[in-house]
Amino acid sequence: MYLLLSILIGVLFTTGIYMVLRRSIVKLVIGLALLTHAANLLIFVAGRVNTPIPPIIGKGEDSLIPPFADPIPQALILTAIVISFGLTSFAIVLIKRTYKQTGTEDLDDLNTTDKIEKL
Repeated sequence: MYLLLSILIGVLFTTGIYMVLRRSIVKLVIGLALLTHAANLLIFVAGRVNTPIPPIIGKGEDSLIPPFADPIPQALILTAIVISFGLTSFAIVLIKRTYKQTGTEDLDDLNTTDKIEKL
């Protein structure tokens, strides 16, 4: 299971970096989304979240009985999901506005300060 998840994380990181290095802004946002998903999976695997026992201290007990699920990676993943959703939605709005203003989504065309004339 961990081997399969490790391969999936590697594939997500690889495709995310490849998409970020493309010339299109849309592909850049897709690459950022893939990178955030890969980072979430990496935290998930590193924290061993799949332990079935919840981290609850019962009545009359002083501490948790191992093995139990660590709640910190779960909280980090939930926070990262919210942040990546906000970043992705902001980037989509920014892309829409940039395309409406310039008429292109190619990063090489946006690299100049000259005004783009519409034909």
